[in-house]
Amino acid sequence: MTKHQRCSAKVVTKPQNAGVSKLGLLLAGSLLAFGAATLVRAESHEEIIVSHGYTNFGELKYGPDMVHLDYVNPDAPKGGEISVAAQGTFDTFNNFARDGAAAAGTAVLYESILTATADDPYGSYCYLCTTMEYPESKDWVIFNLRDDITFSDGTPLTADDIAFSHNLIMEQGLPEYVAVVASFVVGVEVLDTYRIKFNFTPEAPRRDVVGFAGTTRGFSRAWFDETGARLDESTDVPFLGTGAYVIDSFDTNRQIIYARDPDWWGAQHPFNIGQANFETIRYEYFTDAAAAFEAFKAGEYTFRNENSSLQWATGYDFPAVENDWISVEELPDGSIGSAQAFIFNLREPKFQDPKVREAIRLMFNFEWSNETLFYGIYDRVESFWQNSHLQARGVPSDGEIAILQPLVDDGLLDASILKDGAVLPPTSDARRPSDRGNLRLASDLLDQAGWIAGDDGVRRKDGQALEVEFLIASPSFERIVNPYVESLQRLGINAFLNRVDYAQYVERLDAPSDFDIVTHTMTQGFEPNVFLRQWFATETADDSSRNLMGLKNEAIDRLMPAVIDAATIEELTTATHALDRVLRAEGFWVPQWYKSVHTVAYYDMYEYPDTLPPFSLGHLSFWWYNAQRAEELKAAGAF
Repeated sequence: MTKHQRCSAKVVTKPQNAGVSKLGLLLAGSLLAFGAATLVRAESHEEIIVSHGYTNFGELKYGPDMVHLDYVNPDAPKGGEISVAAQGTFDTFNNFARDGAAAAGTAVLYESILTATADDPYGSYCYLCTTMEYPESKDWVIFNLRDDITFSDGTPLTADDIAFSHNLIMEQGLPEYVAVVASFVVGVEVLDTYRIKFNFTPEAPRRDVVGFAGTTRGFSRAWFDETGARLDESTDVPFLGTGAYVIDSFDTNRQIIYARDPDWWGAQHPFNIGQANFETIRYEYFTDAAAAFEAFKAGEYTFRNENSSLQWATGYDFPAVENDWISVEELPDGSIGSAQAFIFNLREPKFQDPKVREAIRLMFNFEWSNETLFYGIYDRVESFWQNSHLQARGVPSDGEIAILQPLVDDGLLDASILKDGAVLPPTSDARRPSDRGNLRLASDLLDQAGWIAGDDGVRRKDGQALEVEFLIASPSFERIVNPYVESLQRLGINAFLNRVDYAQYVERLDAPSDFDIVTHTMTQGFEPNVFLRQWFATETADDSSRNLMGLKNEAIDRLMPAVIDAATIEELTTATHALDRVLRAEGFWVPQWYKSVHTVAYYDMYEYPDTLPPFSLGHLSFWWYNAQRAEELKAAGAF
């Protein structure tokens, strides 16, 4: 069996028709197996690649004859319910607009042209399509759609719906996302009922164009025409989708239940065998984390992915655990470590001085926090690609220096970046919340920056006191932020914590200059691409839900293309190391913490495959329900 190995592969098969039966993927694999490959040429005489999947690096893990994913249990029973907690409120099922608080779990309603797997970090596979066709130039891609896809109301999905979905995003999508789409796609063409062509702009990064087009979801043109719904408006009715689940019922701000569609078109798709196993997925809403935990103990919901170190270390000693009704486990997590951090609002003049940012960063004592507050559960975040091969470590390699030297020559970076080790967070004395050595260093930095302590101990510059507000929405963060605030107050900063409700929190983040410091998670992927610009580019600093810090840095702007345009895994790794190194040196964050395992607790009626994939816990999809064990727990009074 010959797998499609690279995006430059040239020996390909040509599909005989646009639509195929449910066995289409298997038949395509058979053609390859018997060597019935043909070479197709475009009018420009470019060789046209036809494949079941796409990868930039190495080879695809799964061939076109794949029967099921390696990490699922193909015989997993269907049925039962899994229930999880959500915090805050919801007032809309439209998570494509900024208005309102979107309901949890809506991703299960929709599907994209291509799909990814939890064990292949670089592969994209035909899902709503059977094959894709594209020239070596990647100026366009044609997706040959399946002819058996239906929306949840039974109407078919066609190329016209895909074209409508793209145009809907361009007309009504979030401006920051529309700008990205416009930089990729110049237009789409419906070639016939099940063939659609995406034409790419000349400047779009060729490494990403096929995969980017494949992220297009399928919305129903007929449904939007009939309902008058808009992508940019809040709605209490979810858009019609093709996904495995539909809304069963909901109680605004209290509960949402998704039910598996008994007529789901994709039930026998090879990528879905052993997945979407639960009959219902229930989200229970709680105003705060404490209430949610008490509800779990009482059996009001059944699965908990614990994110509180305090609860994990001290909370799981209640009767349901002691009676073996609840399993408490640490499961492996091979994903890139969460790049969670306090971030500075760089739009504020006081934070534009790197000395001020460094002084504030010095006062966060992770070592004390981890030992005293987190029970030693966490490791320190150091990188935006934490715990992966893309993380910059030590001094720069020759390849990194070649990328960084022109930026130094142009005065955009200090020459120290070429010889110093990658910036690491400061270390502190774990015996006390305020490290005395770091306090002295921070005090000197603020003196140098012109923020001088007065007789009352408060630091002022030009008569203005140095104030820092930590804006949070979660009560559980108070015990973490308060010691940090007290340390900053010892430094002479008027620091304070302000906890607001979730709606107000979102509103203040939407107003770019209405906060000082918030917690933000900036975790990146194994194949960083053009979406780096949404996180870190000057062009997105004034209107981006990702570039919350308002970062504007010419050196970073010039580094990102080296990552985006990398043609080999070696080039990608080197360029990402250089970018990671400069992002960390810019100092717009105070790195927090991460853990390399999933900490989960669940009522012992769920099972999972013997070997979990590295990049997904999968509890809502490829876990399954043990009905006999559930009845035993109910009989015992577990819930």
